[in-house]
Amino acid sequence: MDSLPNALSPSLHLDHPTDEENNAIWKLTSSAWKDALPEDAYLRESAYLMTVPLATDGGMTQWVLVERTAPPNKRFLLSSCETFFKRSWVSSPDGNVTEVVTHGVASVHTDSMYRGRGYASRLMKELARVLPTWQIDSTEQAQCIASVLYSDIGKQFYTRLGWRAFPSSHIEFAPGRAAEVGALSPAAPAQPLLTEDLEQLCKQDEALARKALATPTVENRKTRFMIVPDHTHMLWHHAKEEYTCQMIFQNKPHIKGAIIGDTGNRIWVVWTHRFYEPPRPTGTASMNTLYILRLVIENQDALNAGSGEQYDLQVDYLQAVIVSAQAEAAVWGLHSVKLWGPSIHVQQLIKRTGIPHHQEEREEDAISSLRWYGEGGAHEDDVEWIGNEKYGWC
Repeated sequence: MDSLPNALSPSLHLDHPTDEENNAIWKLTSSAWKDALPEDAYLRESAYLMTVPLATDGGMTQWVLVERTAPPNKRFLLSSCETFFKRSWVSSPDGNVTEVVTHGVASVHTDSMYRGRGYASRLMKELARVLPTWQIDSTEQAQCIASVLYSDIGKQFYTRLGWRAFPSSHIEFAPGRAAEVGALSPAAPAQPLLTEDLEQLCKQDEALARKALATPTVENRKTRFMIVPDHTHMLWHHAKEEYTCQMIFQNKPHIKGAIIGDTGNRIWVVWTHRFYEPPRPTGTASMNTLYILRLVIENQDALNAGSGEQYDLQVDYLQAVIVSAQAEAAVWGLHSVKLWGPSIHVQQLIKRTGIPHHQEEREEDAISSLRWYGEGGAHEDDVEWIGNEKYGWC
């Protein structure tokens, strides 16, 4: 296509697609991202997800690389993506916590007929210049500290463009009925979390997480960074899972997680169901996964101690919520349960539960990547990404 502009041309710029262009983009992306949905349902889902928390009221912005003078609906859609406005925190080593803004970059796509010409790189370079001031009110103190993305094409492409790859690991558990999983049966079963439970728990999680960030660090002199695990993030994931499950099963998941313990010593998880492909018969391998969006352990002192009566209680409690997740995965025919970004302390606690699992360092897909706009460097040696769990993905 000789009529296509050069990727370095000054005639190219970022714009926002029209509704008609959105539909064209969604049709182009359907083969890669529709998961278990038929194409028409995926198109409806894409429109629907623009109306739910995290995306609505300007939370999600769509971007397209186009020629500046070309008329809408008749221009080449050379490359596209979307960004999400995310509340975040940064904490200095002395425990000074500041609320800031992070933009999550998602759904970067270039039509196959336009690939190999540098358009995706140009899109990301333009975006990198725009995002530091995008949706930032100059009358307020909040600043954009970073943008994040989760690369499914390895580490090199986005690192070259300034989004540096951070450690990306998860722990995986097999599904199974409660009586079948774990080396031991839980001392007490966890209680299910329902939709109406989540808002208050997320507020409590926010308070706990901010308190932890406000604790000064002695040996670790890194800047700590965290996307706030707020209710809107959970709602976005649940809106996506409910839409998919309603289409496939004519039924929606009602259990959103599991919790156990008394206030101050509780452990809970919030999860989501992901169907990458149509359900398969029991015992048949698939990519379908129950993701633990967020793991909360209230008593961090006991967790950090690594031993003692309260720590032993945490072992029992963590075992109970994991067993609940495994049982939920079995009910919905999901192939695995995955927990992203477990800390060293959580890894040790999981080992103590006796539940079979394996840990994986991701090298090609869902690579956590960070572009830093704050002070200091953007490397893992300079910034510690706290709570890098599935809730932050979009």
